[in-house]
Amino acid sequence: MSRRLRRRYEAELANHPIEIKNILPLMDVIFALLTFFVISSLFLNRTEGLPVDLPKAQSGAMQKTPARATISVNEKTEVFLNKQKIGIAEVSDRVKQLLEPNQDLIVVLNADRSVQHGDVVQIMDQLRQIPRVKMAIATKNN
Repeated sequence: MSRRLRRRYEAELANHPIEIKNILPLMDVIFALLTFFVISSLFLNRTEGLPVDLPKAQSGAMQKTPARATISVNEKTEVFLNKQKIGIAEVSDRVKQLLEPNQDLIVVLNADRSVQHGDVVQIMDQLRQIPRVKMAIATKNN
């Protein structure tokens, strides 16, 4: 009996071979989508200032206003206003040039943690003396 069933099964297989689905095109599409999302997520980082090692703070919150400038101070104590190198003494004059009539300006200060405290205070003091300029200090969240 079992021989007869086996021959019958083999005859069925010969008449109707098992079809194997090719999933390689599906895997190619999935890999392309994965690559797209990984690469696009790399460009979602904050790119408004120069790369500096920011200190951490619990209460850091990003402020949103239309008029905004970024002052970055790197580990060599070089000062940049919107990615353009300036001197510490020029901060006040250059920020005043960015002010528009009847509009406040938020200046975000990105200072590397290795920068001397006195240099950061000097920049902050210049910014506080300018009317309609509000200052924010950039930090990293924990």
